[in-house]
Amino acid sequence: MATVHKLIRTHGRDIARSMISHEEIPYFQVATSILEEESNETGITYSGFCMTSLPHRRLADDLPWVRSNGNMSLLIEPGRRPKSKNPRTVSDYELVGVPYGAKARLILLYLQTEALRNNSPVVELGRSMNNWLDRMDISSGGATYREVKNQAERISRCKLTFDYEGPYKGSMASGHRNDSIVRNAINLRASDGQSALWDETVELSDSFFHLLKDHPVPVWEPAIRAISGKSAAIDVYIWLAYRLHVLEKPTAVSWAALYEQFGTGRQNEDESVYRSRLRAFKPEFRKALGFALSVYEDANVAEADDKGGLILHRSRPPVPERLIGRIGGA
Repeated sequence: MATVHKLIRTHGRDIARSMISHEEIPYFQVATSILEEESNETGITYSGFCMTSLPHRRLADDLPWVRSNGNMSLLIEPGRRPKSKNPRTVSDYELVGVPYGAKARLILLYLQTEALRNNSPVVELGRSMNNWLDRMDISSGGATYREVKNQAERISRCKLTFDYEGPYKGSMASGHRNDSIVRNAINLRASDGQSALWDETVELSDSFFHLLKDHPVPVWEPAIRAISGKSAAIDVYIWLAYRLHVLEKPTAVSWAALYEQFGTGRQNEDESVYRSRLRAFKPEFRKALGFALSVYEDANVAEADDKGGLILHRSRPPVPERLIGRIGGA
C-alpha cells in the first residue's frame, strides 16, 4: 500500500491512477483523500479495544460476545430494558443485544475522545455529538438516525468485562474490570430532525474512565472518517496504531491469530470446518487491511505468505508525537 501513496506523491493523482490495478482502485481513492488531508484532529480509544473489538454484525439479542488477543479478553453481555413504565418482574424486561458495526465504534470513539480531552467522565452530547457524526459522514436523519439511536442504547445497557494477565500498569498482574461503559443512558431527544438531537451529557462509568486514562491510544480523525463505514477496517487501523510504533523488531502474526482476533475465532468445529472458515476469512481480512493501510501511510506491514500471516515492522505512529501531548495530557 505504501507503493500507492508513493505513486500519488511522485506522479500525481491522474497518472498514478493509470498505473494501478483495477483491484487497487478503492484503496487508491481513500489514499488520495488522505494525502490531501490537512486536519490535525485526533481521537482516543482505550488500548483494550485495539486488541479486542465489537462484533461487526448483529447477534441474537440474548447472545454475549467474547474476544481475546494474547493476554487481553473482552466479554460483552447484553443489557435489558423495561417493556413498560412500571416493571415489577424480570419478565417485564427485554434483552437489548450487544453493540455492533461501524456506528457503535464511532459513538464509542467520540465518548472516549471527549472524556480524555476534557479530563472528565462527563461527556457533552447535544450539538457536539451531532458535529462529530457529521464529520464522520454519518447523517442524523432517516434510517441512519434510527441505527445510531439503536447502537447508542446498546452501548448504554451492555456490560463489559476486560480480563488481563501479564504486564499491566508497569508490573506483572492479572485481574479484570467489570462494568458498564456509561453510568446513564445515551438518550436522543424526542424531536427528530432538530439541530441538537441528544440530551446534554452522558457520564462514563468510573472503571471505564480510569482504564481509558491509564491506557489511551491516539488515532487520526481523518483516517477514521475515510473508513467510517467499514468496521473491520477501523479495527485493523486502531490495532496497527497501537502496535506498530512500539515494536522493537519485526514481528510475525499468524493467520490463526488474526482469525482469533478479527474473525469469528476457533469455535467447537472440527478441523475441516475450521480450515474452511479460515480460508474464507483471509480475503476479507486482506480487504480490511488494504483500507487500513490506505489511511496509515507510514505503516510497514507485509504479508509473509499464504500460511505465514503478516510481518509487522516498527513504524511511525499515525498521530505525530507533537500532537499526542495536547490530548488531555496523554
